[in-house]
Amino acid sequence: MKYFYLLIAFACSLIVNGQDVKNTSYTSVPGEKVLRLEFVLPLSQTEAWRYFSEDEKLKQWIAPVVHMNLKAGGKLVTNYDKSKPLTDSSSISIDVINYLDNELLTLKVNLNGNFTKKTQDEDDNLQEVIQLFPIDGGHTKVVSSMIGWGQGADWDKIYSFFVKGNIYTYEELIKLFKKKG
Repeated sequence: MKYFYLLIAFACSLIVNGQDVKNTSYTSVPGEKVLRLEFVLPLSQTEAWRYFSEDEKLKQWIAPVVHMNLKAGGKLVTNYDKSKPLTDSSSISIDVINYLDNELLTLKVNLNGNFTKKTQDEDDNLQEVIQLFPIDGGHTKVVSSMIGWGQGADWDKIYSFFVKGNIYTYEELIKLFKKKG
């Protein structure tokens, strides 16, 4: 019985304090890679959604210069250099494929000049699907799944790049709440 209470206490601490990003990636039945990351935010689903959809919230964790045009066919444009405008060639532009308020955001990932021309030409299906699931009134589970990877050594490098980069980026979001808590 003592271990049961310890397990409950541990589970509650994860929910209250959030958790680091958990890599739950897998290979789908047809053999496609799915880069899947999960974490919990100490926010309601509606409040968590704001960190994925509003410029001021996105600036706190994703990039210092950002604009989200949240609509099907819209764009998320970012720049990591706060001295550069969003129109600068170093900005990253990601298409919004679709969204469901407070629940789902699908982004079309466009590989830029940091990647080979061949992989840029093959990135038509590369997407990030971000899902928000309410745990309770004050906690939301976020699941990010990147799909549409190509095949070969260059794509293996790109996959590894996004594993590291996405974990780092989502940990930056989590840090916002560790500081406050």
